[in-house]
Amino acid sequence: MVSPLGKAVEFLRDFGLFDVILPFLLVFTITFAVLEKTKILGTIKIHGTDEYMPNKNLNSMVSFVVALLVVATANIVRAINESLPNIVLLLVASLSFLILIGIFVKDELNFAEKHKNWNRGFIIIMFIGVILIFLNAIYMTVAGQEMSVLEYLIDWIIKNWSGTIFGAIVVLIVIVAAIVYITQGSKPEKKEGK
Repeated sequence: MVSPLGKAVEFLRDFGLFDVILPFLLVFTITFAVLEKTKILGTIKIHGTDEYMPNKNLNSMVSFVVALLVVATANIVRAINESLPNIVLLLVASLSFLILIGIFVKDELNFAEKHKNWNRGFIIIMFIGVILIFLNAIYMTVAGQEMSVLEYLIDWIIKNWSGTIFGAIVVLIVIVAAIVYITQGSKPEKKEGK
């Protein structure tokens, strides 16, 4: 038996809340915030002062148009609807990890300052996770079959594992990593003057 709350969520889904309204609000808000922060579309002088504020009229119109164009494109809305819950799951997993670490630390947990290398490592892992989530949410049609970009890449790697192109890519990655490692070097120590 379906609960009344479940019926309400189903009604909102049929109404288009998840496919139209929420993606529109998300894209509008993010675009408006970026335009307000960067002041790309200019500023307006506040009357009677020497201060300037972002041009809210232009920022809101551009944000409105961008959000409508995104909602009109079904593939982008599908990618947003599939990727955001997985990103939140990644966020919850990282928060749970930090809570578990915090249990064993007697002082305040300042992970970013006290464990800089681990912090960088987790940032890289989260960045790769977000990229993989979005690659899995973007679909394309290959030979009449719909598949995500991530599925296509994994299938291509499996098929071309022993091919010359894949071997060249692996060698190129190793060479670039070696060059970065060698050129980083150690920082010279500062000598104290008398």
